Amino acid sequence: MRILAAAAVLTVLGATACSTEAEMRAVDPASGSGAAADASSGEVPQPVPDGEVRTSGLVMVIDEGDGPELCLGAVAESYPPQCSGPALADFDWGDVGSEEASGVQWGSYALTGTFDGTTFTVTDAIPAALYDTMAAPEEEPLAAACDSPTTTDTAKATPEDMDATLAAASALPTYASAWLTGNTINVAVTEDAEGAEAELRKTWGGMLCVTTVQRTDADLNEVNQELQAALGEQLLTSGSTSPDSLDAQVVFDDGSIQAWADATYGDGLVRISSALVPAE
Repeated sequence: MRILAAAAVLTVLGATACSTEAEMRAVDPASGSGAAADASSGEVPQPVPDGEVRTSGLVMVIDEGDGPELCLGAVAESYPPQCSGPALADFDWGDVGSEEASGVQWGSYALTGTFDGTTFTVTDAIPAALYDTMAAPEEEPLAAACDSPTTTDTAKATPEDMDATLAAASALPTYASAWLTGNTINVAVTEDAEGAEAELRKTWGGMLCVTTVQRTDADLNEVNQELQAALGEQLLTSGSTSPDSLDAQVVFDDGSIQAWADATYGDGLVRISSALVPAE
C-alpha cells in the first residue's frame, strides 16, 4: 500500500502528486533481473541485499489468515488495520506485542533477517513493548522563503483569508508549492513572483513570502507518476516535501536506485530512502 508522504508541505502541494493504491498497482513494474542494473543503461535496478538487514525502526506485522506479512508501507487506520508486504518466514509472535480481531493478528516489531526480494526470513524480532530506542528527531520545518516577510493589512489575515489565499496560490499557472512558517504564508512559483504576490495580496494581508523555483507542482507530479510506474512494487511512498524535489522510499536500496534516479531525472531531484537497511 502506498501513500504520498508530504509532512512538511501543505496539502495544496501534495494533493495532485499522489495516486491511489489501485492506480499504482495497476501499472506493471519495469522489468529487471533481480540484481542492480547499470544506471546508465536506463534499466530500473532491483537490488537484493546480500547479507542481513533490519527494518528502519518499528514496522507492523500482520496475518490475515495466510501467514504473517511485513508491512513496510502505509497502514490503513481501521480496526483491525489493513496493510500488506513481503511474506515472513521463521517469525514467532512471542508472548507480547500482538493483537487479534476479526481473524486478523497484528503487532509492531523491529525485525532483523535476510531478504531475497520476496520473503523476509527473520533472525531476530523485538516487539514494540521491548524495543528501546531514542525518539526520532523531528524534521525541521521549511524556513521562510524571504528574510523579511511583510504585512500589508492585519484585518485581512484571518484563518478564512489564509484558506482563500492558499487556494488562490494553487490556482496560479506557475504554482510550485506553498508552506507555512509560523504565521507566514510562503509560495513558490516558477516565474513572475511579483505578479503572483500581487494576486495573493487580494486575499491576504498578513506575512507573505513569494519566491521562484525551477519546477511547477505539475512538473513534480509528472515525475512522480513516472517514478511510480518505473519502480512498481519496489516503491512504498513518494511525494514532495520541499520545492524542486521528490522523496521516495523503496523496500531496499544499495545505492543503485538512487544512482538510476539521478541518471534519469538529474542529480538531487529524487531522493531515495530505504525501508530495509544493513544490519551492521
